[in-house]
Amino acid sequence: MTTTTPAAPIVHETALVRSWKAPIALGVFALVGIVLAFAFPHAGETTFGLSTGRDVIQLAPLALPTQPTVVVLAIVLAVLAGLSAYFVASPRGRSPLWLAIVFAVLFMVLFLTWVATGKTIPVPGLLAGSLALSVPLIFGALGGVISERSGVVNIAIEGQLLFGAFSAAIVGSITQQPLLGLVAAMIGAVLVSFVLAAFSIKYIVDQVIVGVVLNVLVLGLTSFFYSKVLVPDAATLNSPVKFETLPIPLLSEIPILGPVLFRQTLIVYLLYIAVFLVWFALFKTRWGLRARAVGEHPTAADTVGINVTSTRFWNVSLAGAIVGVGGAYYTLDVVGQFGKDMTNGAGFIALAAVIFGRWHPIRATLAGLLFGFATNLQSVLGIIGSPVPSDFMLMLPYVVTIFAVAGLVGVSRAPAADGKPYIKS
Repeated sequence: MTTTTPAAPIVHETALVRSWKAPIALGVFALVGIVLAFAFPHAGETTFGLSTGRDVIQLAPLALPTQPTVVVLAIVLAVLAGLSAYFVASPRGRSPLWLAIVFAVLFMVLFLTWVATGKTIPVPGLLAGSLALSVPLIFGALGGVISERSGVVNIAIEGQLLFGAFSAAIVGSITQQPLLGLVAAMIGAVLVSFVLAAFSIKYIVDQVIVGVVLNVLVLGLTSFFYSKVLVPDAATLNSPVKFETLPIPLLSEIPILGPVLFRQTLIVYLLYIAVFLVWFALFKTRWGLRARAVGEHPTAADTVGINVTSTRFWNVSLAGAIVGVGGAYYTLDVVGQFGKDMTNGAGFIALAAVIFGRWHPIRATLAGLLFGFATNLQSVLGIIGSPVPSDFMLMLPYVVTIFAVAGLVGVSRAPAADGKPYIKS
Protein backbone atom coordinates (compact mmCIF):
# COMPACT_ATOMS: atom_id res chain seq x y z
CA MET A 1 0.00 0.00 0.00
CA THR A 2 1.44 3.28 -1.07
CA THR A 3 0.94 6.32 1.09
CA THR A 4 1.04 9.77 -0.35
CA THR A 5 2.02 12.83 1.50
CA PRO A 6 -0.53 15.57 1.15
CA ALA A 7 0.77 18.49 -0.85
CA ALA A 8 1.70 21.52 1.13
CA PRO A 9 -0.68 24.41 0.67
CA ILE A 10 0.47 27.06 -1.74
CA VAL A 11 1.10 30.33 0.03
CA HIS A 12 1.07 33.47 -2.06
CA GLU A 13 3.31 36.11 -0.53
CA THR A 14 2.83 39.73 -1.42
CA ALA A 15 6.02 41.73 -1.42
CA LEU A 16 5.84 44.84 0.73
CA VAL A 17 6.63 47.87 -1.38
CA ARG A 18 8.19 50.63 0.68
CA SER A 19 8.20 54.17 -0.59
CA TRP A 20 10.60 56.69 0.92
CA LYS A 21 8.97 59.63 -0.84
CA ALA A 22 7.06 60.83 2.22
CA PRO A 23 10.03 60.75 4.66
CA ILE A 24 12.25 62.46 2.08
CA ALA A 25 9.64 65.15 1.40
CA LEU A 26 9.05 65.76 5.10
CA GLY A 27 12.80 65.84 5.63
CA VAL A 28 13.16 68.54 2.96
CA PHE A 29 10.47 70.66 4.61
CA ALA A 30 12.05 70.09 8.02
CA LEU A 31 15.36 71.27 6.56
CA VAL A 32 13.63 74.39 5.23
CA GLY A 33 12.31 75.04 8.74
CA ILE A 34 15.78 74.64 10.23
CA VAL A 35 17.25 77.02 7.65
CA LEU A 36 14.58 79.63 8.42
CA ALA A 37 15.18 79.22 12.14
CA PHE A 38 18.97 79.44 12.22
CA ALA A 39 20.10 81.03 8.95
CA PHE A 40 17.43 83.76 8.75
CA PRO A 41 16.39 84.53 12.34
CA HIS A 42 13.62 87.07 12.88
CA ALA A 43 13.29 89.04 16.09
CA GLY A 44 9.95 90.27 17.38
CA GLU A 45 6.45 88.86 17.70
CA THR A 46 3.87 87.45 15.31
CA THR A 47 0.21 87.94 16.19
CA PHE A 48 -2.57 85.56 15.19
CA GLY A 49 -6.06 87.05 15.28
CA LEU A 50 -8.51 84.36 16.39
CA SER A 51 -11.88 86.13 16.14
CA THR A 52 -13.86 88.29 13.75
CA GLY A 53 -15.79 91.40 14.68
CA ARG A 54 -19.11 89.53 14.41
CA ASP A 55 -18.21 86.71 16.80
CA VAL A 56 -20.25 86.50 20.00
CA ILE A 57 -17.31 84.84 21.75
CA GLN A 58 -14.26 87.00 21.31
CA LEU A 59 -10.83 85.39 21.69
CA ALA A 60 -7.80 87.50 22.49
CA PRO A 61 -5.16 87.62 19.75
CA LEU A 62 -2.33 85.12 20.20
CA ALA A 63 1.12 86.75 20.17
CA LEU A 64 4.06 84.39 19.67
CA PRO A 65 7.73 85.30 20.02
CA THR A 66 8.99 84.67 16.53
CA GLN A 67 12.47 83.22 16.96
CA PRO A 68 11.80 80.80 19.88
CA THR A 69 8.61 79.56 18.19
CA VAL A 70 10.33 78.94 14.86
CA VAL A 71 13.25 77.13 16.53
CA VAL A 72 11.02 74.84 18.59
CA LEU A 73 8.78 74.01 15.63
CA ALA A 74 11.78 73.32 13.39
CA ILE A 75 13.08 70.78 15.90
CA VAL A 76 9.63 69.16 16.18
CA LEU A 77 9.41 68.92 12.39
CA ALA A 78 12.79 67.20 12.25
CA VAL A 79 11.56 64.69 14.83
CA LEU A 80 8.38 64.04 12.84
CA ALA A 81 10.39 63.51 9.65
CA GLY A 82 12.51 60.95 11.49
CA LEU A 83 9.36 59.30 12.82
CA SER A 84 8.02 59.06 9.27
CA ALA A 85 11.22 57.29 8.21
CA TYR A 86 10.87 54.94 11.18
CA PHE A 87 7.32 53.99 10.13
CA VAL A 88 8.44 53.29 6.56
CA ALA A 89 11.31 51.11 7.79
CA SER A 90 9.03 49.26 10.23
CA PRO A 91 6.92 46.21 9.26
CA ARG A 92 3.96 48.45 8.39
CA GLY A 93 6.06 49.87 5.54
CA ARG A 94 4.38 53.27 5.17
CA SER A 95 4.08 56.62 6.86
CA PRO A 96 0.63 57.24 8.41
CA LEU A 97 -1.68 59.95 7.13
CA TRP A 98 -2.09 61.60 10.54
CA LEU A 99 1.63 62.27 10.72
CA ALA A 100 1.61 64.11 7.39
CA ILE A 101 -1.39 66.20 8.52
CA VAL A 102 0.25 67.15 11.84
CA PHE A 103 3.50 67.95 10.01
CA ALA A 104 1.70 70.17 7.49
CA VAL A 105 -0.13 72.12 10.21
CA LEU A 106 3.04 72.69 12.25
CA PHE A 107 5.04 73.71 9.18
CA MET A 108 2.37 76.25 8.26
CA VAL A 109 2.47 77.69 11.79
CA LEU A 110 6.27 77.89 11.56
CA PHE A 111 6.21 79.55 8.15
CA LEU A 112 3.48 82.03 9.07
CA THR A 113 5.22 82.91 12.32
CA TRP A 114 8.46 83.57 10.47
CA VAL A 115 7.07 85.41 7.47
CA ALA A 116 4.61 87.64 9.35
CA THR A 117 6.95 88.93 12.06
CA GLY A 118 5.59 92.18 13.49
CA LYS A 119 2.24 91.71 11.73
CA THR A 120 -1.17 90.19 12.46
CA ILE A 121 -2.58 87.22 10.57
CA PRO A 122 -6.40 86.95 10.65
CA VAL A 123 -6.79 83.20 11.17
CA PRO A 124 -10.58 82.98 10.55
CA GLY A 125 -10.20 85.01 7.36
CA LEU A 126 -7.28 82.87 6.20
CA LEU A 127 -9.22 79.65 6.80
CA ALA A 128 -12.51 80.95 5.37
CA GLY A 129 -10.78 82.13 2.20
CA SER A 130 -8.99 78.80 1.91
CA LEU A 131 -12.29 76.92 2.16
CA ALA A 132 -13.87 79.19 -0.46
CA LEU A 133 -11.07 78.47 -2.92
CA SER A 134 -11.21 74.75 -2.09
CA VAL A 135 -14.92 74.23 -2.79
CA PRO A 136 -14.72 73.87 -6.60
CA LEU A 137 -11.50 71.85 -6.25
CA ILE A 138 -13.19 69.38 -3.90
CA PHE A 139 -16.30 69.03 -6.06
CA GLY A 140 -14.02 68.45 -9.04
CA ALA A 141 -11.96 65.93 -7.10
CA LEU A 142 -15.05 64.01 -5.96
CA GLY A 143 -16.22 63.77 -9.57
CA GLY A 144 -12.75 62.64 -10.60
CA VAL A 145 -12.68 59.94 -7.92
CA ILE A 146 -16.04 58.49 -9.04
CA SER A 147 -15.10 58.57 -12.71
CA GLU A 148 -11.64 57.06 -12.29
CA ARG A 149 -12.80 54.48 -9.78
CA SER A 150 -15.11 53.34 -12.58
CA GLY A 151 -12.23 53.10 -15.04
CA VAL A 152 -12.49 56.36 -17.00
CA VAL A 153 -9.75 59.00 -16.75
CA ASN A 154 -11.48 62.34 -16.31
CA ILE A 155 -9.16 64.97 -17.75
CA ALA A 156 -12.26 67.01 -18.62
CA ILE A 157 -12.90 68.25 -15.07
CA GLU A 158 -11.79 71.72 -16.15
CA GLY A 159 -14.32 71.77 -18.99
CA GLN A 160 -17.09 70.48 -16.72
CA LEU A 161 -16.41 73.19 -14.14
CA LEU A 162 -16.33 75.90 -16.79
CA PHE A 163 -19.49 74.81 -18.61
CA GLY A 164 -21.27 74.37 -15.28
CA ALA A 165 -20.39 77.94 -14.34
CA PHE A 166 -21.53 79.17 -17.76
CA SER A 167 -24.86 77.33 -17.59
CA ALA A 168 -25.51 78.53 -14.04
CA ALA A 169 -24.90 82.14 -15.05
CA ILE A 170 -27.35 82.09 -17.97
CA VAL A 171 -30.19 80.16 -16.33
CA GLY A 172 -29.68 81.90 -12.98
CA SER A 173 -29.85 85.28 -14.73
CA ILE A 174 -32.95 84.52 -16.80
CA THR A 175 -34.93 82.93 -13.96
CA GLN A 176 -33.42 84.93 -11.08
CA GLN A 177 -33.54 81.67 -9.14
CA PRO A 178 -30.17 80.41 -7.90
CA LEU A 179 -31.53 76.90 -7.34
CA LEU A 180 -32.47 76.64 -11.01
CA GLY A 181 -29.05 77.96 -11.91
CA LEU A 182 -27.52 75.21 -9.77
CA VAL A 183 -29.57 72.55 -11.56
CA ALA A 184 -28.55 74.03 -14.91
CA ALA A 185 -24.89 73.83 -13.89
CA MET A 186 -25.27 70.15 -13.10
CA ILE A 187 -27.01 69.49 -16.43
CA GLY A 188 -24.39 71.46 -18.36
CA ALA A 189 -21.53 69.51 -16.79
CA VAL A 190 -23.38 66.24 -17.41
CA LEU A 191 -23.57 67.11 -21.10
CA VAL A 192 -19.79 67.44 -21.19
CA SER A 193 -19.57 64.11 -19.37
CA PHE A 194 -21.87 62.50 -21.95
CA VAL A 195 -19.43 63.43 -24.70
CA LEU A 196 -16.49 62.11 -22.67
CA ALA A 197 -18.31 58.87 -21.91
CA ALA A 198 -19.59 58.33 -25.45
CA PHE A 199 -16.23 58.73 -27.13
CA SER A 200 -14.12 56.97 -24.51
CA ILE A 201 -16.48 54.10 -23.65
CA LYS A 202 -18.55 53.47 -26.78
CA TYR A 203 -16.12 54.52 -29.52
CA ILE A 204 -12.92 53.49 -27.66
CA VAL A 205 -11.15 56.81 -28.25
CA ASP A 206 -8.16 57.54 -26.01
CA GLN A 207 -9.62 58.99 -22.82
CA VAL A 208 -6.84 61.50 -22.17
CA ILE A 209 -7.10 62.91 -25.70
CA VAL A 210 -10.89 63.21 -25.46
CA GLY A 211 -10.58 65.02 -22.14
CA VAL A 212 -8.02 67.50 -23.44
CA VAL A 213 -10.08 68.19 -26.56
CA LEU A 214 -13.21 68.75 -24.46
CA ASN A 215 -11.39 71.25 -22.25
CA VAL A 216 -10.26 73.24 -25.27
CA LEU A 217 -13.70 72.99 -26.90
CA VAL A 218 -15.56 74.20 -23.81
CA LEU A 219 -13.08 77.04 -23.30
CA GLY A 220 -13.56 78.13 -26.90
CA LEU A 221 -17.36 77.89 -26.82
CA THR A 222 -17.80 79.71 -23.52
CA SER A 223 -15.32 82.44 -24.54
CA PHE A 224 -17.17 82.97 -27.81
CA PHE A 225 -20.63 83.15 -26.24
CA TYR A 226 -19.31 85.32 -23.41
CA SER A 227 -17.97 87.89 -25.87
CA LYS A 228 -20.85 87.74 -28.38
CA VAL A 229 -23.85 87.09 -26.13
CA LEU A 230 -23.22 87.72 -22.44
CA VAL A 231 -21.22 90.95 -22.66
CA PRO A 232 -23.73 92.79 -24.94
CA ASP A 233 -26.65 91.84 -22.66
CA ALA A 234 -25.01 91.34 -19.28
CA ALA A 235 -28.01 92.70 -17.33
CA THR A 236 -30.24 89.94 -18.67
CA LEU A 237 -27.90 87.01 -19.25
CA ASN A 238 -25.01 87.49 -16.84
CA SER A 239 -26.44 88.82 -13.59
CA PRO A 240 -27.55 85.77 -11.59
CA VAL A 241 -28.83 86.03 -8.05
CA LYS A 242 -26.25 84.71 -5.63
CA PHE A 243 -26.98 82.28 -2.81
CA GLU A 244 -27.36 83.96 0.56
CA THR A 245 -25.21 83.12 3.55
CA LEU A 246 -27.08 80.83 5.96
CA PRO A 247 -25.46 80.84 9.42
CA ILE A 248 -26.29 77.73 11.45
CA PRO A 249 -27.46 78.76 14.93
CA LEU A 250 -25.05 77.95 17.78
CA LEU A 251 -22.57 76.19 15.49
CA SER A 252 -21.73 79.44 13.73
CA GLU A 253 -20.71 80.95 17.09
CA ILE A 254 -17.99 78.38 17.81
CA PRO A 255 -14.70 80.29 18.02
CA ILE A 256 -12.50 80.08 14.90
CA LEU A 257 -14.29 77.13 13.25
CA GLY A 258 -17.80 78.58 13.49
CA PRO A 259 -17.28 81.49 11.08
CA VAL A 260 -15.29 79.26 8.74
CA LEU A 261 -17.54 76.20 8.49
CA PHE A 262 -21.02 77.28 9.55
CA ARG A 263 -21.50 80.76 8.09
CA GLN A 264 -21.72 79.51 4.55
CA THR A 265 -24.06 79.24 1.60
CA LEU A 266 -26.11 76.27 0.43
CA ILE A 267 -23.41 75.05 -1.98
CA VAL A 268 -20.81 74.77 0.79
CA TYR A 269 -23.23 72.83 2.98
CA LEU A 270 -23.90 70.57 0.00
CA LEU A 271 -20.15 70.00 -0.17
CA TYR A 272 -20.09 68.63 3.37
CA ILE A 273 -22.89 66.23 2.49
CA ALA A 274 -21.34 65.26 -0.86
CA VAL A 275 -18.00 64.26 0.70
CA PHE A 276 -19.74 61.92 3.13
CA LEU A 277 -22.14 60.50 0.55
CA VAL A 278 -19.42 59.78 -2.01
CA TRP A 279 -17.30 58.01 0.61
CA PHE A 280 -20.26 56.04 1.96
CA ALA A 281 -21.59 55.12 -1.48
CA LEU A 282 -18.20 54.02 -2.82
CA PHE A 283 -17.25 51.80 0.10
CA LYS A 284 -20.50 50.84 1.84
CA THR A 285 -23.06 50.18 -0.90
CA ARG A 286 -23.64 47.75 -3.75
CA TRP A 287 -23.37 50.59 -6.25
CA GLY A 288 -19.91 51.44 -4.93
CA LEU A 289 -18.82 47.81 -5.10
CA ARG A 290 -19.90 47.61 -8.73
CA ALA A 291 -18.25 50.92 -9.59
CA ARG A 292 -14.95 49.81 -8.09
CA ALA A 293 -15.27 46.40 -9.74
CA VAL A 294 -15.54 47.80 -13.26
CA GLY A 295 -12.58 50.06 -12.50
CA GLU A 296 -10.38 47.28 -11.16
CA HIS A 297 -11.31 44.17 -13.12
CA PRO A 298 -14.03 44.76 -15.72
CA THR A 299 -13.76 41.23 -17.12
CA ALA A 300 -14.53 39.69 -13.73
CA ALA A 301 -17.33 42.21 -13.20
CA ASP A 302 -18.83 41.27 -16.56
CA THR A 303 -18.61 37.59 -15.64
CA VAL A 304 -20.84 38.08 -12.59
CA GLY A 305 -23.44 39.99 -14.59
CA ILE A 306 -22.41 43.64 -14.19
CA ASN A 307 -22.92 45.69 -17.34
CA VAL A 308 -19.50 47.35 -17.55
CA THR A 309 -20.37 49.81 -20.32
CA SER A 310 -23.57 51.02 -18.69
CA THR A 311 -22.02 51.27 -15.23
CA ARG A 312 -19.11 53.33 -16.50
CA PHE A 313 -21.31 55.57 -18.62
CA TRP A 314 -23.70 56.51 -15.82
CA ASN A 315 -20.95 56.88 -13.24
CA VAL A 316 -19.09 59.32 -15.50
CA SER A 317 -22.36 61.22 -15.89
CA LEU A 318 -22.90 61.28 -12.12
CA ALA A 319 -19.35 62.54 -11.71
CA GLY A 320 -20.13 65.36 -14.13
CA ALA A 321 -23.20 66.40 -12.12
CA ILE A 322 -21.08 66.65 -8.96
CA VAL A 323 -18.40 68.68 -10.74
CA GLY A 324 -21.13 70.96 -12.11
CA VAL A 325 -22.03 72.04 -8.57
CA GLY A 326 -18.45 73.20 -8.19
CA GLY A 327 -18.82 75.21 -11.39
CA ALA A 328 -21.99 76.84 -10.09
CA TYR A 329 -20.07 77.96 -7.02
CA TYR A 330 -18.14 80.46 -9.15
CA THR A 331 -21.13 82.25 -10.60
CA LEU A 332 -23.79 81.76 -7.91
CA ASP A 333 -21.65 82.17 -4.83
CA VAL A 334 -18.26 83.86 -5.25
CA VAL A 335 -18.20 86.09 -8.33
CA GLY A 336 -21.86 86.62 -9.14
CA GLN A 337 -21.35 86.49 -12.90
CA PHE A 338 -19.59 84.44 -15.54
CA GLY A 339 -16.11 85.46 -16.71
CA LYS A 340 -13.95 84.18 -19.54
CA ASP A 341 -11.80 81.23 -18.36
CA MET A 342 -12.87 81.96 -14.79
CA THR A 343 -11.93 78.47 -13.55
CA ASN A 344 -8.27 79.29 -14.32
CA GLY A 345 -6.99 75.71 -14.27
CA ALA A 346 -8.91 74.59 -11.18
CA GLY A 347 -9.92 71.39 -12.95
CA PHE A 348 -6.31 70.32 -13.36
CA ILE A 349 -5.56 71.04 -9.70
CA ALA A 350 -8.66 68.98 -8.83
CA LEU A 351 -7.23 66.15 -10.92
CA ALA A 352 -3.98 66.49 -8.98
CA ALA A 353 -6.03 66.25 -5.77
CA VAL A 354 -7.48 62.95 -7.02
CA ILE A 355 -3.97 61.56 -7.50
CA PHE A 356 -2.64 63.07 -4.27
CA GLY A 357 -5.66 61.62 -2.47
CA ARG A 358 -4.98 58.17 -3.95
CA TRP A 359 -8.43 57.98 -5.53
CA HIS A 360 -10.12 58.17 -2.12
CA PRO A 361 -12.81 60.84 -1.50
CA ILE A 362 -11.65 61.80 2.01
CA ARG A 363 -7.99 62.05 1.05
CA ALA A 364 -8.89 63.94 -2.13
CA THR A 365 -10.90 66.39 -0.01
CA LEU A 366 -7.91 66.99 2.24
CA ALA A 367 -5.74 67.53 -0.83
CA GLY A 368 -8.24 70.05 -2.19
CA LEU A 369 -8.15 71.92 1.13
CA LEU A 370 -4.35 71.98 1.00
CA PHE A 371 -4.30 73.45 -2.50
CA GLY A 372 -6.98 75.99 -1.57
CA PHE A 373 -4.98 77.03 1.47
CA ALA A 374 -1.84 77.48 -0.61
CA THR A 375 -3.75 79.66 -3.08
CA ASN A 376 -5.28 81.85 -0.37
CA LEU A 377 -2.02 82.14 1.51
CA GLN A 378 -0.45 84.16 -1.29
CA SER A 379 -3.30 86.68 -1.06
CA VAL A 380 -3.17 87.02 2.72
CA LEU A 381 0.60 87.45 2.79
CA GLY A 382 0.35 90.04 0.05
CA ILE A 383 -2.28 91.99 2.02
CA ILE A 384 -0.27 92.07 5.25
CA GLY A 385 2.87 93.13 3.38
CA SER A 386 5.00 90.00 3.54
CA PRO A 387 8.67 90.37 2.51
CA VAL A 388 8.37 87.21 0.38
CA PRO A 389 8.71 88.17 -3.33
CA SER A 390 5.34 88.47 -5.08
CA ASP A 391 6.46 86.30 -7.99
CA PHE A 392 7.13 83.42 -5.60
CA MET A 393 3.75 83.90 -3.94
CA LEU A 394 1.98 83.73 -7.31
CA MET A 395 3.51 80.36 -8.10
CA LEU A 396 3.09 78.99 -4.54
CA PRO A 397 -0.14 77.02 -5.16
CA TYR A 398 1.32 75.34 -8.24
CA VAL A 399 4.60 74.56 -6.46
CA VAL A 400 2.62 72.96 -3.62
CA THR A 401 0.56 70.98 -6.15
CA ILE A 402 3.60 69.62 -7.99
CA PHE A 403 5.53 68.88 -4.84
CA ALA A 404 2.58 67.20 -3.15
CA VAL A 405 1.84 64.90 -6.08
CA ALA A 406 5.48 64.11 -6.83
CA GLY A 407 6.83 63.95 -3.31
CA LEU A 408 4.15 63.15 -0.77
CA VAL A 409 1.96 60.58 -2.49
CA GLY A 410 4.28 57.66 -1.77
CA VAL A 411 3.22 54.36 -3.31
CA SER A 412 0.10 55.25 -5.26
CA ARG A 413 -1.78 52.87 -7.50
CA ALA A 414 -4.61 53.98 -9.71
CA PRO A 415 -7.53 51.60 -10.27
CA ALA A 416 -6.14 48.76 -12.39
CA ALA A 417 -8.45 49.38 -15.36
CA ASP A 418 -8.37 53.18 -15.15
CA GLY A 419 -8.02 54.55 -18.66
CA LYS A 420 -8.32 51.14 -20.28
CA PRO A 421 -11.31 50.61 -22.58
CA TYR A 422 -13.27 47.41 -22.07
CA ILE A 423 -14.03 45.41 -25.17
CA LYS A 424 -16.31 42.48 -24.44
CA SER A 425 -14.98 39.30 -25.99
